[in-house]
Amino acid sequence: MWLIMAVLSAFFAGLTSILAKCGIKKTDSDVATAVRTVVVLLFAWVMVFLAGSYGQIGGIAPKSFVFLILSGLATGASWICYFKALSMGDVNKVVPIDKSSAVLTVLLAMICFGETDHFPVKLCCTAVLAAGIFLMVEKKETEKKDVDGKWMLYAVLSALFAALTSILAKAGIVGVESNLGTALRTGVVLLMAWAMVFLKGKQKQVKEIDRKELFYISLSGLATGASWLCYYYAIQNGIVSVVVPIDKMSILVTVLFSFLVFHEKLSRKAFAGLCLMAAAAVIMAVYG
Repeated sequence: MWLIMAVLSAFFAGLTSILAKCGIKKTDSDVATAVRTVVVLLFAWVMVFLAGSYGQIGGIAPKSFVFLILSGLATGASWICYFKALSMGDVNKVVPIDKSSAVLTVLLAMICFGETDHFPVKLCCTAVLAAGIFLMVEKKETEKKDVDGKWMLYAVLSALFAALTSILAKAGIVGVESNLGTALRTGVVLLMAWAMVFLKGKQKQVKEIDRKELFYISLSGLATGASWLCYYYAIQNGIVSVVVPIDKMSILVTVLFSFLVFHEKLSRKAFAGLCLMAAAAVIMAVYG
């Protein structure tokens, strides 16, 4: 079941990217993220009440609660560092470092949770996954200039926090119903997202969001909520070092819909990288 949920997580995550792209043509990304997180939070709590797990809040162990909060903070910190890095450095330099979080997560899962079954296979697949990620990154010309190399620090921190998100969530969701755990950590992400909007003085832009884009942002939020619920169910009940590579295959959905909706095509290099990522994910799922 957790493998199915990991696949569904990847599917909904892929839809999230496409819907988000439709919703931020005019809308500021920080504002869109904050609004989308509101939808995610509402969706998550609806699922909590439907599952009847709201009564378990009082029974959550302090340790689990702390790890869930830390997981939410790590997610928010990853977003902040990622966009800060993009504002200071070249996209084709920032993105590969950020995407390396998948590789880092697998390695941390092996260390923290002892997921060392079929270790040689996992290690080789992790290397293949890393190669695929770097091949998928297309070099684009950009007018952005590096600012004293500080972008690299933020890019590395973005990848680190993204990896920690899954590890902390795995530790915090022990003994906690996955829907409830997702709702609680989403609340933390929501606070951080809106804090960034107010700190940057963008709160007035919320009222100016185009209705059509608001519709797509809302759909993106629903897709994100569905992806997170599936992902953290898979994280709770499955093997992190297997779930994460499968989840990263959301790029298959994104690529397909990008071709159908935006008529975007992959280069041979990017297609080769996609094949490597898919092969690594399938092999890790089989041997996980």
